[in-house]
Amino acid sequence: MKKTGNNTIDTMPLEQKAAVHTALRRADVVNFIKKYTMVIALVVVFALFAILTKGRLLNPQNLSNLLLQNAYVLVMACGMLLCILTGGNVDLSVGSTVCLIGAICAQLLANTGLNAVVVILICLAASCAIGVWQGFWIGNVHIPPFICTLAGMFLFRGLGRVILGSKTVAIHDDLFLSIFASYINIPGLDSGKVKWSAFIAGIIVAMVLLAYTATSRAKKAKMGYKQASAASAFGKIIVIDALVLYYTWKLAHYKGISVMLLWVLAVIFIYAFITSKTAFGRYFYAVGGNEKATKLSGINTKKVYFMAYASMSLLAGLSGLLVAARIGSVNGDTGTSFEMDAIGSCFIGGASAYGGSGTVPGIMVGAILLGVINQGMSIIGLDNNWQYVVKGAVLLVAVIFDVVSNHKTGKAG
Repeated sequence: MKKTGNNTIDTMPLEQKAAVHTALRRADVVNFIKKYTMVIALVVVFALFAILTKGRLLNPQNLSNLLLQNAYVLVMACGMLLCILTGGNVDLSVGSTVCLIGAICAQLLANTGLNAVVVILICLAASCAIGVWQGFWIGNVHIPPFICTLAGMFLFRGLGRVILGSKTVAIHDDLFLSIFASYINIPGLDSGKVKWSAFIAGIIVAMVLLAYTATSRAKKAKMGYKQASAASAFGKIIVIDALVLYYTWKLAHYKGISVMLLWVLAVIFIYAFITSKTAFGRYFYAVGGNEKATKLSGINTKKVYFMAYASMSLLAGLSGLLVAARIGSVNGDTGTSFEMDAIGSCFIGGASAYGGSGTVPGIMVGAILLGVINQGMSIIGLDNNWQYVVKGAVLLVAVIFDVVSNHKTGKAG
């Protein structure tokens, strides 16, 4: 039974009771809008560009490219989230790391004859070494992350260009391209124009999400946890399932499921699990919320910083491989401004500019929103200069919303 002051709603006069119910409904609406602001924005922006492009945005090829062109953003945003959680810190060197790892990969494939799998392992090891380097200076020596990663941005970009010899190096290794840039093709199912394996995968995912929601609610109810109404929970999952089915149906009418999608989903699921289901994942939130209190509670904050930047560099290295496979070549400008896309996706997706809050699903919404804006503007032929203006305005509005809605000013106390 709901209470207001010293009286229960049931014992109030009718006029007062109606006023209370109206206020509660308004509060629910405000909370809903605040919680799903970026999701609502994504729907509105997607619908707007679908109209402006006269439906071309909804073409199977464009929807498939929406993922492929933004795979690096989705991957790097997961790592950038951990950096931001520690107190609004960012890694400015990730775009240059993409260039350096791509350069190493391209030159090894072109000049050494090494197996593609060996080259991939070498590149990931190199990206881990970069992460250890930056994690050491930031976590153990307490070099400010902005300064350390800014130095890395110049250092790694320069090394990448040196390795490339200021040339564009093409990648022709079939095994490497198949590992990152091929499409799943099941004989029998995908022999015709429609790649049925993609739609079947969508059906399976939709069923798993529905079953997970049902079992999760049953478990929470058995343990006596408070949870949202069944209508709200299942209504949300039905909408998500409908989107999954629609997207996979569109993919089935192009080339099916890209292997790159599997890489992206693997990273997303791993980082979503780490941040929401593990004690170590909660340490990042704790450091961003109150680093001194976190340290006094016995948590090794140096390790938290170290892992955040080591993880970020590893994902930047993976993104370098994804980009190299998608484009088919690497040059000295590969990865330029990628750090801005990753940072923007996190802030647009609800990560706090002051650290301590943000989720992987949220930053995925932010990354997709940026991707829709980029692709929509490209399809309608908007001048590239204005595209920067639009992206900057969207990022500023998202950060302002975070600061104002959470009453943050950045001042101590």
